[in-house]
Order: sequence, then structure tokens, then C-alpha cells
Amino acid sequence: VTELSWTKKNLHPNRIVNPGQEVEIQILEIDFAKRRISLGLKQCLENPWKIFADNHPIGSDITGQVRNITEFGLFIAAAEDIDGMVHFNDISWKDPGEVAVKQYKKGDEVTARVLEIDVEKERISLGIKQLESDPVAEAMTGIQKGVTVTCTVSAVQDNGLEVQVNDDVTGFIRKADLSRDRSEQRPSRFNNGDKVDAIITQVDRANCNVTLSIKALEIAEEKEAVAQYGSSDSGASLGDILGAALQKKEDDENK
Repeated sequence: VTELSWTKKNLHPNRIVNPGQEVEIQILEIDFAKRRISLGLKQCLENPWKIFADNHPIGSDITGQVRNITEFGLFIAAAEDIDGMVHFNDISWKDPGEVAVKQYKKGDEVTARVLEIDVEKERISLGIKQLESDPVAEAMTGIQKGVTVTCTVSAVQDNGLEVQVNDDVTGFIRKADLSRDRSEQRPSRFNNGDKVDAIITQVDRANCNVTLSIKALEIAEEKEAVAQYGSSDSGASLGDILGAALQKKEDDENK
């Protein structure tokens, strides 16, 4: 029965063929010991899964009706007799799967993107959220470890500062990372709305969140100043070196 049709599973043979009907079949296996020949009918017909794969490359879009809703996701009519599945995680960027799936019912016509096709396993993976750009990816553009950013203080806490890097990305600067100087590691010296420069030290893309450090930026700037303007070994004090670096920065800003 499994070799009668590519798409109709577990059906009685009389639903597909009739006694006396002449059919073309393929010999699949010959067992001489058991005097048994295994035959296949579907092998002489075009494989709809392969036809779908040929006509719908990965990344193309299809439109079909919702045929079923299960605990895994939505099954959408991808072709006449085959379905593709939209996993819960691929329904919406914003809402969790169990919430997003409630927006659909059987018979709804939806458009989805082809994500993966496995002809052998007769499986088509589709995605609805992929029709839109990932808002997290857009928000995190340019946000990576080691990058210096200007952020805005949104909340002053005892253990550090909450900051806003952009409209969608929030961050936190721990108390110990507020300055190299321990006497300056006081969150209270900052106010909501203050602009601060800091280096991104950790990135949490899933939650659109980063960890930053003003202290790390100060250390990096000092190293750069020493590299450009000399070192204490050459007789220059650290104050002289940093003074020269700050003067150059002011001159550049005034140009």
C-alpha cells in the first residue's frame, strides 16, 4: 500500500486502482528464496515532491490554504496533494508561536516562504515571518563587541546604569565599569538623559540587549594615546601624553 501513491497514505488499494485495471509498475525487489516480487506503482508516476522542488526553489513564496493546525504549527497546501509545515517558531518575529498560531484557522489563505525541501523525507518547511525583515537584526545592525557607541542614560541604579543604545537596543553599564578611577564609579554622578560613550563588551542578540563599559573605553583611549604620543619610558609623563591626546581631539573637533 505504501508503494501505490506518493501522497495518499494508508488508503485501501480500491481507492486508487480497480480489479481488471491495467497499470504500469516498477519491479523493486525480487526475493528468490521466498518466491516474492515487490512492485511499485508510484515509481512510474511523477514524484510531486520533486516537481515542487523543481518549481519552487528555496526562498520563493507560495500561497495556499491552511489545511491543519497541530501542536507543531500550521500545515499549508503547498500543491494539490502535498502540504508544507510552518513551525510555530516561524510564524511571527514578535509573538511566541502559541500566541501567533491563534491568528489562523483552517481554510485561511496565507502566503509563506519556502525554507527547506527534503524530497526523500517528503517534507517541506515554510515560514511566514520570513516574509518580513527581522526587526532584531535591523535593530542590532552595527552593534557588536568592541564597538564604541554613544548611549543615553535611561535609569540610574545602585549597581550601575541602564542605557538606551538606540530605539530598540537597551544596555547596562555595571558600577565597576563606570570609570577606571574607583572614586568615579558612582552611578549617582549621572542623570537620566545624560549622553555617555562606552565600549560594547557583551551582546545578547536574542533579547536586543548589550553590556557596555566606560572603563574599557578609557583604557583603550589611554593605550592609543601612549602609542601615538610616546611612553613614560621616553621621559614623558602619563599626564603629558594624555594632555597631548586631548588637545589633538579638541583641535580636530574645532576644525
